Amino acid sequence: MAVSGLIMLAYLVAHVAGNLKVFFGPEEFNGYAHWLRVMGAPVLHHEWGLWLARIVLLAAVGAHAVSAYQLSRRDIRARPTRYVHRRKGSSYATRTMRWGGIIVGLFIVWHVLDLTTGTVHPGFESGRPYQNVIDTFSTWYGNTIYIVAMLAVGLHVRHGFWSAAQTLGVGNARRERALRLLANVLALALTAGFIAVPVGVMTGVVN
Repeated sequence: MAVSGLIMLAYLVAHVAGNLKVFFGPEEFNGYAHWLRVMGAPVLHHEWGLWLARIVLLAAVGAHAVSAYQLSRRDIRARPTRYVHRRKGSSYATRTMRWGGIIVGLFIVWHVLDLTTGTVHPGFESGRPYQNVIDTFSTWYGNTIYIVAMLAVGLHVRHGFWSAAQTLGVGNARRERALRLLANVLALALTAGFIAVPVGVMTGVVN
């Protein structure tokens, strides 16, 4: 759970950095999208680097989902009766981890069908990612789905990063405050970075 989560977190950091290139105009954003398909050249063939990244990410998502299911089953077996009262000190992010994970999982499917394959994207044009992004965030449902999912991602990262640190033995009493602060900063930066794109389209900054 921890290792797969950190792999996905690294991907999110790289992904939000790439997404923010949309604010520099179509030439730079489309150039970035093209680079993703030729990265690793000339050692790697066209799109091999991209597919390698996709395979690693898919494996991480699968491992994360399986781990979540296994931990959930263990939790139920260990305590089949629910707590009468909520545990003190548990944050909203902690209590919503499972539902947040489901929301993010469903969003990934929609996001791929929308901006990668174009299956659910009317007017999708291959090779024109900048225009496709504008088209998606020019619809109320595109904005709603994306923003809700990014809020879920932020909550998931906030608790998940701190939890991974504990699992991997990085956390201790002296570092707990710093780790929680880092988790909050990461979650806030990622959420704000991702949401900036639809907000940019809605306000006309990206057009």
